[in-house]
Amino acid sequence: MLSIIMALRNLMFDKGWILKQTQFELPIISVGNLSVGGTGKTPHTEYLVKLLKEQVSHMAVLSRGYGRSTKGFRYVETSSKARDVGDEPLQIKQKFPDITVAVCEKRVVGITKLLQPDPKSLVPAAIVLDDAFQHRYVKPGLSILLTDYRRPYYADRVMPWGRLRERRSGAKRADTIIVTKCPAELSDAERRRIVDKLKPLAHQQVFFTTFAYDTPRMFRTQAEVALPSSLLVLTGIAKPAPLYDYLESKGCVLQKLAFPDHHSFTPADVQRINKACEQLPEGAKILTTEKDAARLQHLEGLSPQVLQSLVVQPIKISFLFNETERFNKILSDYVGTN
Repeated sequence: MLSIIMALRNLMFDKGWILKQTQFELPIISVGNLSVGGTGKTPHTEYLVKLLKEQVSHMAVLSRGYGRSTKGFRYVETSSKARDVGDEPLQIKQKFPDITVAVCEKRVVGITKLLQPDPKSLVPAAIVLDDAFQHRYVKPGLSILLTDYRRPYYADRVMPWGRLRERRSGAKRADTIIVTKCPAELSDAERRRIVDKLKPLAHQQVFFTTFAYDTPRMFRTQAEVALPSSLLVLTGIAKPAPLYDYLESKGCVLQKLAFPDHHSFTPADVQRINKACEQLPEGAKILTTEKDAARLQHLEGLSPQVLQSLVVQPIKISFLFNETERFNKILSDYVGTN
């Protein structure tokens, strides 16, 4: 049923029947996927932010703010709470405090607000739409589609039989396709095999990225710290397996405490975390992701032992096959001509 509904919806947008798209006169870059979570949207959005910050006078990221308790348009501040704005927008704002980050479930409304002079924010010269591939009311100038190496959309099905939000044919709307979370040593033969499976259209560029892990830092002080050999890995993300693989490749002994993606921690969860920390061997640390840290920072009830033990693992992306410059040029050319 979902497949039929989404196909009809896309047809109405494609033909302009009832459902209309709005196009804005500034660079709009959309980042999204066909599946439900777990493709690495936030690290890729952060990569775009770093790149665009060097090219435009001011830029903004607009998200719907998945999992927030509020509605409507809202600016994200470094002091915001994840429950009010969403964990990913808060993570981006805290990492890039000089850009504008806002949330709004209606992206046309959100963009219109951002383009109005406001004492809280400069008017952006470019906007990145986070998780907006299915939000078709806005017509982006550049659409980037992400797909997970471990579960590419060509090997998946529409919910409830799989994890796709819409049919695979929706990929035709993308200008650029990025296969994410690849092994760092991905072979050229495997690359060609995946491209053959993706069947990109003539105008579509295909790239491959892998996760790279920066030096961990303490949750409280932000001081850099060596990766501990014994860890309790605390996550609330869609697919923690790549993180586990990385830590184990570094010789870490892991205990795992995994919650669902965007999990809103309850008092019972807090007690569970506190108890798990008490049972750790001497010298062990609790390691979490930046996205989870955005939710944990305002969480009440965490014990002093947890707060002192908590380590945050930053994640960034790296392009494979020496294609960083090719991707950067596509983005620079688009922004430069718009």
